[in-house]
Amino acid sequence: MALSLLDRSRTREGQPDAAALQQTLRRAELAEAAGYHRFWVAEHHAVPGIASGAPPLLIGTIAERTSRIRVGSGGVMLPNHQPIVVAEQFAMLEAMHPGRIDLGVGRSLGFTAPVRDALRTHKADADDFAADIEELRGYLHGTAEVTVRPRLSEPPPIFVLGTGQGMRLAARLGLPVVVAGPLLRQGSEPFDRYRADFRPATPGAEPYVVVGLDILIADTEAEARELQLPEAWAMAVSREEGAFPPLSPIEEIRRQPMTERRRRIVDETAKGSLAGTEDQVAEGLEKLLASTGANEVLSSASTFDTDALYDSDARLARIFGL
Repeated sequence: MALSLLDRSRTREGQPDAAALQQTLRRAELAEAAGYHRFWVAEHHAVPGIASGAPPLLIGTIAERTSRIRVGSGGVMLPNHQPIVVAEQFAMLEAMHPGRIDLGVGRSLGFTAPVRDALRTHKADADDFAADIEELRGYLHGTAEVTVRPRLSEPPPIFVLGTGQGMRLAARLGLPVVVAGPLLRQGSEPFDRYRADFRPATPGAEPYVVVGLDILIADTEAEARELQLPEAWAMAVSREEGAFPPLSPIEEIRRQPMTERRRRIVDETAKGSLAGTEDQVAEGLEKLLASTGANEVLSSASTFDTDALYDSDARLARIFGL
């Protein structure tokens, strides 16, 4: 069972945005030392709480700072880019770091209307997304009319970030899928359907499921739940104010008025994650893996206290025997 991390370069109150990028680099180094399989970064544009808007640049830097761990995107949002440009970027990354680069793709649009205007992107049609993936794959595998450079003998694997539609698309295209959110609470049915509908695009290709969720571990369940609070609070604030803010210290959050709506969103966000002691998290993961049959776990946790976050990552690695 592979274990990986997704880090969104979350900004933190009272710190410059650049600090978030340095914290991502440090976390990647620690993840490699702990034995993690992959370390992925994400694409978010003009979001106050996230410092990373250019995954290829961050991936290249992380790959230079590490030597073994796979590095990739979770993911590149294809509606924002021409497939040939994405193919060139990841072909270059793979050429410079052979066998270590992953290309996760999604179809989310910008967070707000002004961001979508700036990106010149206002549509994320499922059919267009499928066509973009096929075009991207053609460039990477050397089957398109245009030959992307550098040419690769082994292109980086493509992962589809899957909603329900995404899972169906991944099965049809014969690609691995990354699943997070409410689908994880729907039992085995969507995962069984993905495997049943999987059509190998290349000889030997098999269904591959990565489940993604926030996982936080501490000495006690109460402490782990405290670590969940900054991310859940940011989600609650964003739902009310329309802007996803930097992470705040727990003590400061406790001083803020907790409206009924914010409390509901905080509780809903916490339900979608896994927090507790090592034993509690191990039990929760066992149930999740039994219902999904996943091949890999991708933790996407974040919290204000970076030392606590790094310690949680180390504890999670111990659960997997890394």
